Amino acid sequence: MNTATEGARPLRDYAARLRTVLLPIIGLVLLALCGLVLLALGTLHFGGLALTVGVVLALLPVTVVVGAFLWVDRWEPEPAKLLMLAFTWGACVAALTALLINNTAELVGDQLLGRGSGNTVSAVLSAPLVEETLKGAFLVGILLWRRKEFDGVVDGIVYAGFTSAGFAFTENIYYFGRIFTEEGIGDWTGNGVLVAFIARAVLSPFTHPLFTALLGIGLGIAARTRSTKLAVFVSLAGFVGSVGLHALWNAAATLGGSEVFLNVYFLVMVPILAGLVVLVNWHRRREQRIVASAIPELVEARLVAESEAELLTSLPERRRWRRQAKAESGKAAAIAVGNYQSAVTELAFLRSHESSGLDEATAGQRQTELVAAVRKARADAVRSSFAYQRGRSPG
Repeated sequence: MNTATEGARPLRDYAARLRTVLLPIIGLVLLALCGLVLLALGTLHFGGLALTVGVVLALLPVTVVVGAFLWVDRWEPEPAKLLMLAFTWGACVAALTALLINNTAELVGDQLLGRGSGNTVSAVLSAPLVEETLKGAFLVGILLWRRKEFDGVVDGIVYAGFTSAGFAFTENIYYFGRIFTEEGIGDWTGNGVLVAFIARAVLSPFTHPLFTALLGIGLGIAARTRSTKLAVFVSLAGFVGSVGLHALWNAAATLGGSEVFLNVYFLVMVPILAGLVVLVNWHRRREQRIVASAIPELVEARLVAESEAELLTSLPERRRWRRQAKAESGKAAAIAVGNYQSAVTELAFLRSHESSGLDEATAGQRQTELVAAVRKARADAVRSSFAYQRGRSPG
């Protein structure tokens, strides 16, 4: 081997390790700075009390939304770190950038079209394009750089949901804080923060996730095709759909009266949300069929015990298995069983005839990784159970 090559290898390895350590740290620092800037701006504009009211009221809908998307993500749970990063990206980076750009658009609109016009320009033109671009940037980043964690429509919807939930959380804090400062608590029939809470948190908590879910669906389809043209087309179609639906919603709220707003709400938003629910349910059933059809092959390959086959093909059985492992062998065993279940699901998806649009070399490498992951996860589950039982044995 060439001496120069041998000397360069340690430098390359060191650079790779440096990137692995530094990039996450830099990312976390930037996210923290964005959060601090948002906190400072909120305190400066509304004061501590109004900001606190905004946070408390914004927490209620975001809890429901996050819980819903966690429920959707049960067959093949995405890494918790990525979901947290998606939420933080939406709540900090996307929200802060959108706030700065939309405020600038409002000022420009007032200057060009007259005072009061800037709000319309910002709501109908700037906000939909800017906000959906910023939220969608995270989804595109996952698809490009964490490809193995983005392999279908459900993944696209889940990442869109978490990014949008974070964005809506920060937006609601500012919105509720401003209304509280200007109009106070109010009551259930007049102006005030209670009416705003009903409108945003009760009637429309899923609007931001619904907008971005259209892009998530497009990217999810793109992730499963080998056709570059189709991937580009469905991705662009999803983006245009998300921006268009967002613009329609904002226009109805800004330009239309109550009748127009209610028509858009009941005739457009509710049916699309219902369609999204139907689509998610169909995909969840499809995922179950894929796992069930792959299990016999995995049993034959001795990756899965025959006694575990039935436990792996039903979400209630999986949940019962984890609970039993926790009750009998402790929390570590339950976590190990959950990791084993997730690894089996990923391998089943890859082995299915409808697997993601990877080339043969990449798919083969990924299958090797997942087979090793399944074996390790099962060994960890067995080891955790044995260690717990041995630790509880007297003497």
